[in-house]
Amino acid sequence: MTMHDAIERFVHDGDRVSAACGLEARIPFAAGHEIIRQKKRDLTLVGPISDALYDQLIGAGCVRAVEAAWIGNVGTGLGHNFRRAVERGDPHPITVTDYTNLTMALGLRAAAEGVPFAVTRSIAGTDLAAQQTVFAPVADPFGGEKLTAVKAIPLDVAIVHVQRVDDNGNAHVFGNLGTTHESVRAAKRCIVTAEEIVDAKIIRSQPNATIVPGFLVSAVVHEPGGAHPAPVLGVHERDHAFFEAYSEASRDLAAWAAWRMQWIDGVSDRAAYLRRLESRP
Repeated sequence: MTMHDAIERFVHDGDRVSAACGLEARIPFAAGHEIIRQKKRDLTLVGPISDALYDQLIGAGCVRAVEAAWIGNVGTGLGHNFRRAVERGDPHPITVTDYTNLTMALGLRAAAEGVPFAVTRSIAGTDLAAQQTVFAPVADPFGGEKLTAVKAIPLDVAIVHVQRVDDNGNAHVFGNLGTTHESVRAAKRCIVTAEEIVDAKIIRSQPNATIVPGFLVSAVVHEPGGAHPAPVLGVHERDHAFFEAYSEASRDLAAWAAWRMQWIDGVSDRAAYLRRLESRP
């Protein structure tokens, strides 16, 4: 289906959404921009990092809570919209639950496996472990060692950008997987956006590359360039200049509004976005 229809049908106000399954790679910016255009509200954003996408969703007023390891712009630092929301409640206050990349992956895996928690040694003695809503001390029942329990992290929807997919939603993913495997299995619904839709024979030819199985997928969207400016292995590199320009523009509310009009609200879909991108000086 189209991106518009997939977001309209499968992303609801108040949902717990992961659009950060690939960490710095394959970030589904096209899907995030459609969420902004449709004015989805009260979302909880979940995932290790999403480079600048979560910062944009926060600045657009779509978000009420964040559960993540980091929100920002990898090349330039913390996200300015994120900072304004946390420090000044602008455009409105958000709640933040801090994870590490590892504890996020463990919590998603627990949800995917249908168990209430995972365990780790990694955050013992840190301030992170003091967040009692998601972390708790636990003893090894076999040896008595003190560990930290990581509460399962369920999702309503996972949005994943992939290199190729067949009509049934069986998707090949190449490169850094991040929490893709865990997220799609922890979610009630999964939207796959893809550079290419291919014949099922091609997918079956490399079964070990089928990270997302079709029976978990709610929608398939053919969206070439759907991760720009994030990198997609074998398709395009990271557009560093674009990220840097966004970081500079988002320092100021008026400049952020102008950037948003140019690249999100002022384009109807990803095809229009790519045409505008090609016309840059």
